[in-house]
Amino acid sequence: MKQIKAIMVDVDGTLLSSKGYVTERTVNSIKKVREKGILFGLATGRDAISCQKLLREWHIEGQIDCIVGKGGSEIVDISLGITKESDYSLDGDLIWEIIEHYEGMDLNFCIPKDGILLGYKDDDYIRKLSEADKVPYQIVDFHELLKEPQGKIMITCHPEYMSEVIEKSKTFNNKQYKSSSLKTTSVLYEYMDPRVSKTNGLIKAMNLHGITLENLLVFGDADNDADMIHNAAIGVAMSNGSDRSKSVADFITRDNDSDGIAIFLEGNNII
Repeated sequence: MKQIKAIMVDVDGTLLSSKGYVTERTVNSIKKVREKGILFGLATGRDAISCQKLLREWHIEGQIDCIVGKGGSEIVDISLGITKESDYSLDGDLIWEIIEHYEGMDLNFCIPKDGILLGYKDDDYIRKLSEADKVPYQIVDFHELLKEPQGKIMITCHPEYMSEVIEKSKTFNNKQYKSSSLKTTSVLYEYMDPRVSKTNGLIKAMNLHGITLENLLVFGDADNDADMIHNAAIGVAMSNGSDRSKSVADFITRDNDSDGIAIFLEGNNII
C-alpha cells in the first residue's frame, strides 16, 4: 500500500453514523492517525462553517486539520489558519433559470452560506433538512440574494421523489452559463459550476501541505464522492455507498454504522 500522508473523508453516510456522530472506535482511529503525523480532514458538500460548529457534537473537536467544504469550493485549513474560497460560482440569472425549470414540482431550494441554509420557501423539506444536518435555516428573498453569484443551489425533496428530480434535470440546458448537477444525498440534488469538485478542492488543500493525490487516502459514499474516490491514490467506498461511488473504488469497507473507516485503517496497518 502506498505511503499515506493525508486522509480525507466525507461526512454524511461516511464518517457520521446514522445516530449523527462519530463512533468511539472511529474517533480513536482518527487520533492514532494524527499521532502518526498523518493529516486528517473532511471533504464534504456541507459548508465549512457549519461543520466547524458541529465538531464537538460529532465527538471530533480538535481532531480535524482541514475541511474542504461545499463540494470542493472552499477550504478551511484549521492547522494552518488559512481560509480559501473558490472563484467558481453560479450566476444569479442561471440559478433563477434552474428554479423556474422545476416550477410546479414538489420540492424546495436552498443555498448554504456562512453556516446557514438560505431557503426559498418555508416547508417541511427545508425544516427536515435543517433538523437532520443540524444547520439553522432562514427564508430569504431570492430576488435580493441572487443579485450576486452563489456557490451552488440545492434542491431538497422527499427521497421517493428524487427520481423525478433527476429525470427533470436531463432537460435543463443553458447556452450562456455552464453548470453541472448530481444527486448528493437521498434528499438533495445540487447544481454547481462544473469546475467545482471534491478532487479539485483536495488538490488545493493538499498543496498547502506539500502533499499530492499520490499520498492521499479518501473515504466516501455518495455520487459526489466518486471523483475523489477515483482520483486519490487510494479510494475507499462505504458498503452503504452508491453504485457510482463503489464502481470507482479501490476498496469497499464496512458501512458507516459498522466503523467502516476504523476497520479499513486497522486492517491495512495504517494505524
